Amino acid sequence: MAAAQGRLTDDAGGMDEAQEGEANAMETAPLPFRAAVEALRTTRLRPEIEIEPVRPPQRLAPHAYALEAAVVQDGEDLADGRLVLLHDPAGHTAWQGSFRLVTLVRAELEPEMAADPLLPDVCWSWLTGALESRGLPYGEPSGTVTRAGSHYFGGLAARPAVSQIEIRASWTPREGMGDAPDTASHLAAWCDLLSQVAGLPPAGSGDTSVVTLPQRRGPQPR
Repeated sequence: MAAAQGRLTDDAGGMDEAQEGEANAMETAPLPFRAAVEALRTTRLRPEIEIEPVRPPQRLAPHAYALEAAVVQDGEDLADGRLVLLHDPAGHTAWQGSFRLVTLVRAELEPEMAADPLLPDVCWSWLTGALESRGLPYGEPSGTVTRAGSHYFGGLAARPAVSQIEIRASWTPREGMGDAPDTASHLAAWCDLLSQVAGLPPAGSGDTSVVTLPQRRGPQPR
């Protein structure tokens, strides 16, 4: 797997703005949402993953919280993604619940790997497998796996062709104690997906049955 094409958010002031907006929103947010957000904020992740809060979407639900993460190895981004927690205290028919997790994960890969007809199915199975391996109850999963390629011409002809895999998905985390889902474990499962897309082996595991996309080309500068 090659490197991701830059962070999803490049605004240097985005971190401060997100934190300020988060503090204001938390003051009036329902207790289950506040508990779910606190679990996201305090979850410990593997050292290769850099994560930070970003400004969440404003119109998808009454309450929202967003994180952006990148898998970084030797100073290079291998994959990146965004995870958004949505909450509607009144419930949502399509969600079949009051919480929803929405994600985007992406990374570059070799063109010949992008041509593998099984690649979309494998990538989708990484998401569901990450949730199920941690014993997380969830429902109403939906999403897309997209392969895209870029070829350069004219003044850009010296650049090599690149291919990218992009996973967009959402699912409903089942609520537990205090009417809040176990968002810490859902975040950990999402980071498992991000790591697999980046080509990293499972953290602290010798399980050779887990397949990842290999880093077949050196990472690109951030």
